[in-house]
Amino acid sequence: MRSDRATMRAGVSMAATLPLIAGALALGIPAAHAADGPARDVLKGTKPLWATAKADKGATPDSAQVKARVYLAGRDAAGLAAYAKAVSDPASPLYGRYLSTKQAQARFGATGAQVAAVKSWLRSAGLTVTAVTPRYVAVSGDVAAAEKAFGTQLHNFAKGSRTYRAPAATASAPASLKGAVLTVTGLDNAPHKARHADQLPPPDAVFKNSGPFSSYYGSQIATTLPDAYGGKIPYAVKGYTGKQLRAAYGAGTYTGRGVRIAITDAYASPTIAYDAAQYAAKNGDAAWKTGQLHQVLPKNYTKTEECGAAGWYGEETLDVEAAHAVAPNADITYVGAASCYDDDLLDSLGKIVDNHLADIVSNSWGDIEANQTPDLAAAYDQVFQLGAVQGIGFYFSSGDNGDEVANTGTKQVDTPANSAWVTAVGGTSLAVGKGDTYLWETGWGTEKSSLSADGKTWENFPGTFTSGAGGGTSRTVPQPYYQKGVVPDSLAKANNTAGNRVVPDIAAIADPNTGFLVGQTQTFPDGTEQYSEYRIGGTSLAAPVIAAVQALAQEARGGAPLGFANPAIYAKYGKRGVYHDVTDNPTGSGLAVARVDFANGLDAADGLLYSARSLGHDSSLSAVKGYDDVTGVGSPANGYVQSFRRH
Repeated sequence: MRSDRATMRAGVSMAATLPLIAGALALGIPAAHAADGPARDVLKGTKPLWATAKADKGATPDSAQVKARVYLAGRDAAGLAAYAKAVSDPASPLYGRYLSTKQAQARFGATGAQVAAVKSWLRSAGLTVTAVTPRYVAVSGDVAAAEKAFGTQLHNFAKGSRTYRAPAATASAPASLKGAVLTVTGLDNAPHKARHADQLPPPDAVFKNSGPFSSYYGSQIATTLPDAYGGKIPYAVKGYTGKQLRAAYGAGTYTGRGVRIAITDAYASPTIAYDAAQYAAKNGDAAWKTGQLHQVLPKNYTKTEECGAAGWYGEETLDVEAAHAVAPNADITYVGAASCYDDDLLDSLGKIVDNHLADIVSNSWGDIEANQTPDLAAAYDQVFQLGAVQGIGFYFSSGDNGDEVANTGTKQVDTPANSAWVTAVGGTSLAVGKGDTYLWETGWGTEKSSLSADGKTWENFPGTFTSGAGGGTSRTVPQPYYQKGVVPDSLAKANNTAGNRVVPDIAAIADPNTGFLVGQTQTFPDGTEQYSEYRIGGTSLAAPVIAAVQALAQEARGGAPLGFANPAIYAKYGKRGVYHDVTDNPTGSGLAVARVDFANGLDAADGLLYSARSLGHDSSLSAVKGYDDVTGVGSPANGYVQSFRRH
């Protein structure tokens, strides 16, 4: 599985395809006895699809070293899912009756006897136990010991132009463990082994926007540029700030006081505290209080080149500054992963759940559904369900490539946003007018047309699709109960008659052409590192904005956690004043903005690039009246936060 950071800087896609560990986790999938031995249970998904007989290059040497994780099933997986549903459903008598971290672990975590049995099995095979957490046992040893433990040979396989180690057959565990094991990861080493002493690189090269800008939507019209859709179009905004976003989404007097937000990404910006403080001071946000921003970081970072570590600095910066801009008094904890790989990202999510670091978790990363196995999906769901029973809700970006056809050739949704246990956040183009007045939103979908050489026309207007909010119908996740009666059958049953999960659930500002102003220390051409500001977007922006709005709603609710919010979000659908019903054509005519960019990303030395960017043209997806697969139920309106007040 690969990670795709859903970040857009001023309309230039920053989404990089980033590798995640290809291991798969088998929570909730019934164990099957291995065909060659009834005393062993198959751990489904542990042999990667690329490990074919044709690609087999022979056995891996017995002395080669393996590092693996054996994930634990816990004592009551079915009970965990049932309780997570009950405490999240406003119609349930158990709604809001959350468990403490200690209670959740005692009720659903692995028992001491299960852990001891797993450790004994691994050690008896010759492996060394290197770590034990509530979710897994980590081991190391040679290939011979790993083969003995997991009942499969390890071979070398060709994958593209490279060769990697992987199980020659699906791994298994002794049936005597009675289902204590979910799966094992690390038996394959694709894409390659992590390096050990990696250091974080300096910030990425500077990026700035050129003007002219609008200070609010439509404040400056591009009178000297060609018409589009029958008239002159406005210049793109310089970048909205907290005051404008708070007004657009009905913050009122709420500030998120007493609410804890966590943010997960990979790595950590070395200048985040300085940048966040500078940004707040320059853009009218409340100053950060001592102890309001925390970081929980790993001891060591790995795979910094593979994952493009410096690119994640901007991701963290956006998430932190956007959340604070909308919920200025919320407590924010950044939990950085050691890399962009599955095991490390799961560790970050696990830290939040195991220590209840926050009630609301914003996550601006993901991948295409085709790269996910049912086993891996269930493993993430285990973390989400453990969070739900404790009153913790997870919010994931829906992606920046629309229906993914242009990106992958196949229409599909993104993951983990496709999980039935998270809130998938879609994206909009937002128009905030004079006096911070909400004007309208469209579904985010951009077509780009460049200015002709003679400056008289937009070439091939409206141009080619560049980016848009992710959404659509899952092929693997069944329709959750809370979507029934709200999501049209034409969407829910697009892939089968039984109905599947549709993404997203809710939406907020994402279009980088109507985006958010962010401040970050970047590397300038002379090698100096300086603070600068630029406009940014993507559903990486929408996720922290919605997380912050949820913090306002939790404050309105008297501080009681919202937990897994989807049942409540859908229960409010159709109620007056709660949601903006976002459509692609809110004004009755085509919409576009004019963009002026530096050719070199810094200054006008190498010239300027002019383009028209259309609004509301998201690949094959459409934002229509009612629920749709671009914006879900819509975006929060003035009545949304207020609707959570306890009367």
